[in-house]
Amino acid sequence: MNQNPFLKIIAFALLIGLSAHTLLPEPITVYLIGDSTISIKEKRYYPETGWGMPFAYFFKENVTVDNRAMNGRSTGSFIAENRWQPVADHLSPGDYVLIQFGHNDEVKTKKTYTTEEEFQNNLIRFVREARAKKAHPVLITPVARRSFNEQGQLEDTHAVYSQLVRKVAKAHKVPLIDLDKKSQSLLTEMGVENSKLLYLHLAPGEHPNYPQGKVDNTHFSELGARKMAQLVLAEIRELGLDLADHIVNPTQK
Repeated sequence: MNQNPFLKIIAFALLIGLSAHTLLPEPITVYLIGDSTISIKEKRYYPETGWGMPFAYFFKENVTVDNRAMNGRSTGSFIAENRWQPVADHLSPGDYVLIQFGHNDEVKTKKTYTTEEEFQNNLIRFVREARAKKAHPVLITPVARRSFNEQGQLEDTHAVYSQLVRKVAKAHKVPLIDLDKKSQSLLTEMGVENSKLLYLHLAPGEHPNYPQGKVDNTHFSELGARKMAQLVLAEIRELGLDLADHIVNPTQK
């Protein structure tokens, strides 16, 4: 018995539609939590740029980068201000949480200071609660400050708290991006003068947002933010994370 041609057309269309659906990659959200070195900046602060800003443009369309980093935050204040809980509540299986703190945790004169024990416990909380949602936590050591001594050698300003991040990553088998070491290597390679290009160094009158000029060795220029983002992307590939399959633009060291 001959089949109805109309039914054949419908079946073929359904098959094509099903095939197209199965080929679509699953949506992934990459949450960034951390401090001002990552965060999205208001226009009045440009050209200051957090590395999370250019980072968002290096992924395929199925990846959404949700940058929750905030200026001046430590692990403790990020939790106390209820900035972590909304992230934890919205995590879905297969999502990622990139965690970079330390700049504000380690400074004892700041209200955001957290002790070494508190810092580790807060990192562990982020990891456990992300994993409870079947998401993937990734720990990142704090990105380097530009601090050269009189001999032109770069100083390690995050020695204690970066090591705490490494310790937590090892103990809890969490992928680690050692951005402190990677960024120190970049700064050392560029040298005392050229490394200024990566940070917010502006002469008086160079930019309307900073008529008096600016010398800031913690926060990045647009170039510096992109370079730091590329270091993170390269490490995602080096670690062999599934997220690496969704990176579209080439990274350069």
